Amino acid sequence: MVRTGILTGRPKRIHVTIMEYVDLLGFAKLPRCLVWSKDLIDIQEFASGGNDLFIRLAHAELGNVKVTPKDSEMADMIETSRDALLHEYIRKHDPSELVIYDFDSILIATSDFSITNKLGEGGFGPVYRGKLQEGKEIAVKRLSSSSVQGIEEFKNEMLLISKLQHKNLVRLMGCCIKDDEKLLIYEFMPNKSLDTLLFNPMRRAELDWAKRFDIIQGVARGLLYLHHDSCLKVIHRDLKVSNILLDEKMSPKISDFGLARIFEGTQNLANTQKVVGTLGYMSPEYAMGGIFSEKSDVYSFGVLLLEIIGGRKNTSFYCHDQELGLIAYAWHSWNEGRGLDLVDEVLADSYSSTEVMRCVHIGLLCVQDNAADRPTMPDVVFMLSRETDRPQPKRPIFTFQSSVSHPQPHFDNICSANEDTITLLQGR
Repeated sequence: MVRTGILTGRPKRIHVTIMEYVDLLGFAKLPRCLVWSKDLIDIQEFASGGNDLFIRLAHAELGNVKVTPKDSEMADMIETSRDALLHEYIRKHDPSELVIYDFDSILIATSDFSITNKLGEGGFGPVYRGKLQEGKEIAVKRLSSSSVQGIEEFKNEMLLISKLQHKNLVRLMGCCIKDDEKLLIYEFMPNKSLDTLLFNPMRRAELDWAKRFDIIQGVARGLLYLHHDSCLKVIHRDLKVSNILLDEKMSPKISDFGLARIFEGTQNLANTQKVVGTLGYMSPEYAMGGIFSEKSDVYSFGVLLLEIIGGRKNTSFYCHDQELGLIAYAWHSWNEGRGLDLVDEVLADSYSSTEVMRCVHIGLLCVQDNAADRPTMPDVVFMLSRETDRPQPKRPIFTFQSSVSHPQPHFDNICSANEDTITLLQGR
């Protein structure tokens, strides 16, 4: 026998465990989420205690069941919207549990998603600034109906970030789902994303070398946590400047885990039929073969590191007189003893040449064409923190260029008679 019931009232937000909320959203592939396609078995009614089990059925499957007024209310509720079921799971909770926000409270917080509160937009959809009734500022990601991402990415980010806790990862405060509306609620980052400063000619001078070096080290520590120190081994797959958020102290927070993947046990490599991410940050083995690993993130980190040093985008940088992109230009400059040529001109001479050369060297090691030649993130963090012997980077052969003059992948002075085509889903 299965007991059903309904709670009255409509709280502004409730707490449920993450797996309970995933159950409610219908994600049946996850651990402890169950779907029955035949008869229910092993269901026992207890005289006291136990748990209520709520089942969603098509009306036709109910047969000639006599419906009491209370049961009728439950049937009507189930037919409306999935988020209504959340009210059946109100219970004692601890601070680590996921907060489920009421949609109306988010509407109030963001002034009905006012354009004046819009912080930006990515592949997931627009992001809005908001203020909860108790005064807490939030950032709200709103899944767009035209988004290149969807419910899988929403689920992925909700599950991953709720389990990952590190000072260099953005903190997910909660979620909200109502009909077609799917929202992720984060802590608000007053200094927005790194690209809004680094690639803004009017503002990039705000990032002196000390801040840039701190950001580089913070991102490295965040990746180290994802790859080695967290309860899950996570490959981000979309690490880039726009996915690095800055708090009030300019400390970096890695964000956007919609495309991230969890590696099981000792697994080190994975293959995908759908290459997703951002052109210019993808490692060669992932862009061309769909193979990704922690070394794919290391490659992306290397690109990001070189961009932070130079204040220029990898995908738009082009040295016309030498026909070189950012990575090739960095290698040639470093190899000829001119590594400081890469430094952003707004820094003038207000930087540590030793730290800059160390970072250029490490960045070039991270963007090696062969994944085996790249360091791991523990190696990167160690090398960033002190002067130590480092391997010599090899000359990069494969680099992406997507500038107007060179929209195709660019092979640095290497010719090949082979022809390949690749379909890429380009993220933010």
